[in-house]
Amino acid sequence: MATAWITLILAGLMETGWAIGLKYTEGWTKLYPSLATLALMAGSFYLLSKSLEDLPVGTAYAIWTGIGAVGTIIIGILVLGESRDVARVLCLLLIVAGIVGLKILTPD
Repeated sequence: MATAWITLILAGLMETGWAIGLKYTEGWTKLYPSLATLALMAGSFYLLSKSLEDLPVGTAYAIWTGIGAVGTIIIGILVLGESRDVARVLCLLLIVAGIVGLKILTPD
């Protein structure tokens, strides 16, 4: 079961990578960013599917998208200069709380 969680976390991190990568594809007109984004998409979906062998689909999907959303927002703030306003950060913390809650409440 621990392997499934690690796999799911890696899938979520790859989701963050492809979400950010989409910005750099410039509408799929840039070859290398597009290829990297496609590779991250494929890897993310594959690892998500592997984690589903042991984890409930609802929990895994929510955590996968949560990790992707949180990671993308953090990179947006730190690298892309996106808004850091208090309300946005509080909403980000709510997503993190939901991810942690789902992990705690999912039986091993």
